[in-house]
Amino acid sequence: MKLTPQKVLQGLASYAVCFAFAAGAQTPTPEPAPAPSTPAPAAAPVWSAGSIDFSGFVDGYYSYNFNRPGTQTNQLYNFDDATGFSLEAAKLTMNHDADPIGAHVDLMWGRTNAFLHSSSDQTDNFVEQAYISIKPPKGKGFELDAGQFVTSAGQEVIETMNNWSYSHGILFGYAIPYYHFGLRTTMPVTKSWTAGVQLVNGWNNVVDNNGGVTVGLTSSVVKPKATWNLNYYTGPENSGTQKGYRSLIDTTLLLTPSPKFSMYVNYDYGQNHAPATTPLDSHSPHWQGVAVSARAQVTGNAALVGRYEHFYDNQGFSTGLAQKLDEFTATYEYKWAAGLLLRSEYRRDWSDQTFFQKGDANFVKAQSTVSMGLIAFFGPKR
Repeated sequence: MKLTPQKVLQGLASYAVCFAFAAGAQTPTPEPAPAPSTPAPAAAPVWSAGSIDFSGFVDGYYSYNFNRPGTQTNQLYNFDDATGFSLEAAKLTMNHDADPIGAHVDLMWGRTNAFLHSSSDQTDNFVEQAYISIKPPKGKGFELDAGQFVTSAGQEVIETMNNWSYSHGILFGYAIPYYHFGLRTTMPVTKSWTAGVQLVNGWNNVVDNNGGVTVGLTSSVVKPKATWNLNYYTGPENSGTQKGYRSLIDTTLLLTPSPKFSMYVNYDYGQNHAPATTPLDSHSPHWQGVAVSARAQVTGNAALVGRYEHFYDNQGFSTGLAQKLDEFTATYEYKWAAGLLLRSEYRRDWSDQTFFQKGDANFVKAQSTVSMGLIAFFGPKR
């Protein structure tokens, strides 16, 4: 697969003329409705106190890596990267819808929290999101959020239960940020199109490392059987200087032709311009990738999912090694009872370089894993 930045930018620019920018794609994708002839699982338990809704989950898993790496980790995985038994995440959410003032807090523990927050910045440790919302009564749907919130980029989200596969894809872990701190706005432009602007400190931080501001432009066009999201982020991301910008173009097309079948295509292109003092041969590393996934609802309780990704990291800026990566994942999902979800999957990752650890000291070009995750969750009233 050969995707040039020029071709990608030309195509996206022509789309942008028609649609402009709007509100983000990090909203979890709704699952297809159950088959009409099969009873759906019972709803998850509801916890509310006054005007505050409580929700959350506990997500644990077992994973086996056929390479048996000495580090006991699944490379290119996020959150469920450990081999053996592990806690991916435990989460508690408190939410009050804006009326006109609202607030939202997500607290997170487990491997997910370790990935979200680096050891050098513990300002927001255990916090996935924490923001205040303002929705003026006469604002015609306009909303302003201030604080920490997940990125609008990407099709997959942090919470495994809201994705189609159990493991997170390469694009989620290496092409886009996890979260931002700052301001974001959303505004319905038409019945099907929402637009937004974000002013944030940067990628995955509360306190910026250079004093610069990253700008995000977001777009979401929602039709009965298709949703198209387009996001663009740009701003200084090099530590200690505002010279050199990091830019990201992210777009996803989700198709839901029937209650039993849905699919999406997600494309990302990112580039990090380094300061002028950086050697020319490493001045502008870039990365790009595409993900394709399809989901079939075989019964009201069970679903099958396939996902394929191709990722190119030209200088190793994202993955630590200049390489071309591919990944395929097959997932089986079953909703056992109210608030209980089981996912089992097989995943194969391969590279054109000897990137994956095998044993204690050897490296090979591929990695195969099998995983099984069990998620218990409860949901809000609204």
